[in-house]
Amino acid sequence: MTDEKLSFDSAEDAEVFKVEKESAGQRLDVFLGEKTGESRSHIKYLIERQKVFVNNAVKKAGYALKENDELVVLEEEPRELNISAQDIPIEIIYEDEDIAVVNKRQGMVVHPAVGSYDNTLVNALLFHLKSLSAINGVIRPGIVHRLDKDTSGLLVVAKNDAAHIDLQRQISSKSAKRYYYALLDGKVSNDSGIIETLIDRSQKDRKLMAVSRTSGRNAITHYKVIERFPQYTFMEYELKTGRTHQIRVHSKHIGHPVVGDMQYGGSNKFGLKGQLLHAHKLVLTHPSTGMTMSFEAPLPEYFQSVLDNLRVKSN
Repeated sequence: MTDEKLSFDSAEDAEVFKVEKESAGQRLDVFLGEKTGESRSHIKYLIERQKVFVNNAVKKAGYALKENDELVVLEEEPRELNISAQDIPIEIIYEDEDIAVVNKRQGMVVHPAVGSYDNTLVNALLFHLKSLSAINGVIRPGIVHRLDKDTSGLLVVAKNDAAHIDLQRQISSKSAKRYYYALLDGKVSNDSGIIETLIDRSQKDRKLMAVSRTSGRNAITHYKVIERFPQYTFMEYELKTGRTHQIRVHSKHIGHPVVGDMQYGGSNKFGLKGQLLHAHKLVLTHPSTGMTMSFEAPLPEYFQSVLDNLRVKSN
């Protein structure tokens, strides 16, 4: 895994299109040019680089579209890095020839980036798994979706390109389900609801994200209250989109930041090392068998301990 390859943003940044009846017969490159606003030459470049898929298969630029064809477009971001395998303990809760499901611990970065080339989940995956998909290049092999460094919980990893494409389609089309537990500051008013906003880079701090009225990408989060405490609310979130820091930004937006998330205004009366946010459940369709699979990961000990203490104090 030391050759120069192209790296791609994960499934949250892929675009998915469904061909309607009126577009049937149109050339693939023309259709995508109209839909994305990109130049025809750029679309052809992506097609030639095999970053455009029609029903999970690579087609030529002149392919005549059919009604109900599903298109997935991956934008590229060239990088050149040497990523080494490292014997780092990780919890693999499921593995077969196509996928692996990992319960990531808090504090572990998912993939190498500037200033953090070692001790990431990718370094560990290269050591523990015999194969990983190459679609995301040397910097993110096998990585279909991400979790923030201090968010714990479930990630699915693709072990080959066919599985990667299928999983990416599931996440982009929202057929895969991702559920999170979070402890929020304060009392959330409604027992359930939907948060829908635009999310863009923060104008105050470009390392962070923020809700925007005029720019950014659409972000949708469903929530429901699991348990209430005098000063906190234990929540379950379901991601309908996967924007950077989405749950953390949306929690702040409704006036109830995640406990321990100091970057987005969360309190830290419990001496935490990061936010109390855990990806506890993942539901997906197996890319080869077509079977629905559901995975769950219990709350980490530090998260469960906070809840236990709050329950004692509430009684």
